Amino acid sequence: MASSIISLQTSNLRSAFLGEKTGICVSSIPITRVSLVRKAIECKESRIGKQPITVPSNVTITMEGQDIKVKGPLGEMALTYPREVKVDREESGALRVRKSVETRRANQMHGLFRTLTDNMVVGVSKGFEKRLLLIGVGYRATLEGKDLVLSLGFSHPVRMAIPDGIQVKVEENTRIVVSGYDKSDVGQFAATIRKWRPPEPYKGKGVKYADEVVRRKEGKAGKKK
Repeated sequence: MASSIISLQTSNLRSAFLGEKTGICVSSIPITRVSLVRKAIECKESRIGKQPITVPSNVTITMEGQDIKVKGPLGEMALTYPREVKVDREESGALRVRKSVETRRANQMHGLFRTLTDNMVVGVSKGFEKRLLLIGVGYRATLEGKDLVLSLGFSHPVRMAIPDGIQVKVEENTRIVVSGYDKSDVGQFAATIRKWRPPEPYKGKGVKYADEVVRRKEGKAGKKK
């Protein structure tokens, strides 16, 4: 029988520990085949990606293959789509981002490129802005040509060159408004300003966003007598 135990006796083999003849028993075990069933992965459609993008009347859309150009009163932007997604224009004029293939990466790119496309349409038509507040004694900001000059308690003023496509306004010497049509550039320049003196949690001094909530900490209590 195939499932019976086969005993194989060998001689002239000495054990390393006992120093005597020994036998080796080899048992045969029936092998069971294991079958694997592959199932197709169904990727759910992104809740953000399936939403249409409304195009205002003052925005011009140009599509060539996987490339899209958006032009409006505030500027012009372009974006290249990966092969996993594509963009179509409906009869109503709205844009809709669709998946070209059903893969996990396509599902990830679906929502991302819908958001990037919507940011371009909103950026060239309305624009984006970030507001920052300077909190602290002697903290102030001024504009000198194309440079933003900050006094933040250092031994020297901080001078920052304003990049192209970004507009900066200073209100009451302690309020900074950063605006532009590229959302990522606006956010990056505002974050660079804040990085020079982030708000500290004890007195709240520093540079913070206008809508930022700084969690305050209680300072060390004095020694009780």
